[in-house]
Amino acid sequence: MKFYSWSLIIFCLFWCLGCLPLSAQNKVSKISVVGNQFVKEDGSKYIFRGLNTSDPERLDTMGRWNEVYFDEMKKWGANVVRFPVHPTAWRRRGEMKYLQLLDKGVKWATERGMYVIMDWHSIGNLKNEMYQHERYETTKKETFEFWRTIAKHYKDNPTVAFYELFNEPTVYNGELGTCSWAEWKTLNEEMITIIRANGGKGIPLVAGFNWAYDLTEIANNPINATGIAYVSHPYPMKREKPWEEKWTQDWGFVKEKYPLILTEIGFCGPEDPGAHIPVISDESYGDAITKYCDQKDISWVVWVFDPMWAPALYTDWNFTPTRHGVYFKKAMNDRKGK
Repeated sequence: MKFYSWSLIIFCLFWCLGCLPLSAQNKVSKISVVGNQFVKEDGSKYIFRGLNTSDPERLDTMGRWNEVYFDEMKKWGANVVRFPVHPTAWRRRGEMKYLQLLDKGVKWATERGMYVIMDWHSIGNLKNEMYQHERYETTKKETFEFWRTIAKHYKDNPTVAFYELFNEPTVYNGELGTCSWAEWKTLNEEMITIIRANGGKGIPLVAGFNWAYDLTEIANNPINATGIAYVSHPYPMKREKPWEEKWTQDWGFVKEKYPLILTEIGFCGPEDPGAHIPVISDESYGDAITKYCDQKDISWVVWVFDPMWAPALYTDWNFTPTRHGVYFKKAMNDRKGK
């Protein structure tokens, strides 16, 4: 009788553990910056390879911001997902309702052992508040308020490992006015101050000019903050082949001192829907960028897990991979655990 009782208790305990939310079973480790590496709590380095979602508000409107979507990203081999929050979508949905969308995404990512990059997805000149398209319209105040909100809301959540301060700074060949590196540096340092004063423990990510491609200014005038990382978006047409030496000159040298994450990479053929400068290329770009990152422990995130935004990773809501998708699905799965 005693044996039966203890057996029943043990059975019930295991059954209850199985019923716990996956977040309780697969708690992600806090990520920190040590030297030029991202590291887990046990001190081991961690390389991020993952996927960009399209805007969560858009996906929710389509009925696609759900667990099926996150299951598929996990199947593709992602260990990180980037949420591009467009300022116009943030205003349209409203802060509280948009945070509810993000909360769902963070929960689903946690349950699948994936980290999250929160990305304020604007393109243009924040100093002058002039932008490439109306969907990117924001103000300095709104941008600062966004990061205050995110810092407070996710300050103790290790899944939200990164705060990407501004997607793609550019003056668009002077059409959006001017912004010096010193001015951009000051804006980023202000955002980092706000995040940390409001308890944000994630890693701030800082992008350079030329649509987040160029980090050359870092060599002589880095951001005055510790525990941060830098971002580049080295699409194939930003430079001509051979790429590697130019990449090192433009952004790769940063990895000698600081962590580096390429939060947008990808390619499509000239015949593919939505093909545009600077993303047109082929698998030779995929081979070059992944090999380059492997050699230097550089993390990367592929644009974009959506059938309509370009370069699209799949063609339909059965998640049928495009040529671009076939390449990076294999690239991520081949590197699992490495």
